[in-house]
Amino acid sequence: MFDALIVGGGASGMSCALVLGSAKPKAFAKDKTVGIILHQKSSHLQTALFNNVLGLTPGTTGASILESGKQQLSDLYPHIHQIEKEKVLEISKSQNGFEVRTNKNTYTSKIVVITVGYTNLIRIKGLEQYIEPHPRAQLEKDRIWLKNTDHLIEKGLYVAGTLAGWRSQFAIASGSGAHVATDILTLWNDGKHTKVHDKIET
Repeated sequence: MFDALIVGGGASGMSCALVLGSAKPKAFAKDKTVGIILHQKSSHLQTALFNNVLGLTPGTTGASILESGKQQLSDLYPHIHQIEKEKVLEISKSQNGFEVRTNKNTYTSKIVVITVGYTNLIRIKGLEQYIEPHPRAQLEKDRIWLKNTDHLIEKGLYVAGTLAGWRSQFAIASGSGAHVATDILTLWNDGKHTKVHDKIET
């Protein structure tokens, strides 16, 4: 049983995982179990090139970020379970939250965060009722979003990144994932607004 399970390993998914991972020293997060199912093959990062992102060296490729992001998560927050080479087939409600079925396993989680891409090729059963045309994409591109309010689809079910209705911009997707992570941390912290900052010791 996960306390939070992220579906998708692109910019928003890994950003969400990094922020949740960084909260481990906090009393309200120390016993939480977090996992991420690393859908990456169809990520738009595979073909991306970044020259206009603050903090990234111009010429950085999206493919390199996919790899370095996994390594960063593993090095800094090894308690985050990275689940690779599995494809999510269905998400359904269960007695204690949600059941996430992949081509290899079935997981249960109190909270699920969906961060896969916004193409109409999404094939995860159980999400059909939330799918609508994307509000910030050209109609001819046939993009979709999962209807939500401030990233929340329904209790315990979140969406982040382009699938949440945001434009396809790296910084926006990353921020969306971080936003959801802080909402989850706030929930775990009994509703007290929560963020996690690292600071240089002086």
